[in-house]
Amino acid sequence: MKPKIFKLVASQIKKLIQPAGGCIASDKITVEEFPVVYMYREEHDSGWRFYSGTETQEYIDNADNLTIYNVNTIANYDSAIIPYLELDEGTDKFKFIEA
Repeated sequence: MKPKIFKLVASQIKKLIQPAGGCIASDKITVEEFPVVYMYREEHDSGWRFYSGTETQEYIDNADNLTIYNVNTIANYDSAIIPYLELDEGTDKFKFIEA
């Protein structure tokens, strides 16, 4: 596996939200810089999972394409998620992007 080159480096991450625990996000967001289009919340850690909406099932099934992050890190990649972070477990949210 080749090393991941993230679009943001640690010095670029600002505190945007209160501590919210860990989450899982796709490399499509953190490496390829796609916006978050789909997010859902489970019962684990913070529960949040973040995807660009471009991932195939095969892509998601490859654990090398997903990484555990602090939720604040993903908020730095796409601050549009912030208003939804207090939603209950079992919540899913789509964000539609205009072409």
